[in-house]
Amino acid sequence: MPRRNWTREELIIAFNLYCKIPFGRIHNRNPLVVDLAKAIGRTPSALSWKLANFARLDPALRKRNIAGAAHGAGAEVKIWDEFNNDWEKLAFESERLLEQLTGHVSEYAEEPRDFPLGMSREAVVRIRANQGFFRAVVLAAYNTRCCITGLSIPQLLTASHIIPWSIDVKNRTNPRNGLCLNAMHDRAFDCGLLTVTADLKVKLSPRVKRDSADIAAREFLRRFDGASILQPRRFAPNVDFLRYHNDKIFLSS
Repeated sequence: MPRRNWTREELIIAFNLYCKIPFGRIHNRNPLVVDLAKAIGRTPSALSWKLANFARLDPALRKRNIAGAAHGAGAEVKIWDEFNNDWEKLAFESERLLEQLTGHVSEYAEEPRDFPLGMSREAVVRIRANQGFFRAVVLAAYNTRCCITGLSIPQLLTASHIIPWSIDVKNRTNPRNGLCLNAMHDRAFDCGLLTVTADLKVKLSPRVKRDSADIAAREFLRRFDGASILQPRRFAPNVDFLRYHNDKIFLSS
């Protein structure tokens, strides 16, 4: 049988899956790999090898001396660069292609939040797909655990934007603009009652520390002050984004 080259659409869909699977689960027996391989007419081994090709390009993995496939094609490099230069566009395109191919909407798709009223249906669909992609990728990067507490109940976890969704359009779906937090710490992070410093440590606002009699605040917030966050397996938070949160959102007094 003649060798069939990978199309751009297949590579985009494969990269979508790469982002959503923790690195240690990239193998040809993973049900997600098996199902997608069947949908695109590839073998699970071929698809898992393509995912490993993407892994070789991941700087977060290289930093920890974790290697993907030893060799790959220039096509993966092009797709990797496309995503990293325009996450907003490619996230939606990959979700749209995946839905067309499988007929299924991402399980992480959710009602969009924090956007102006009066948007067109097309805009709402785009936002919904992109937020679903962002959530899936951030949770996978942190192995579905809150990076502060280690909580691993998916229903209580949120993909929190470091620079708010409404402020930085370009990085709305960039997973390096995300942290996996539980619902309470997500809210505290959003309103500036805590931040994560450039050296990846939790820092609480003095406003949280003032009421020493609040047992709940001590148990759920103050005990984590100064603690290091659980670092993601990939898509580590961008230091410049963290500095923005430290400077612009964190309530330092």
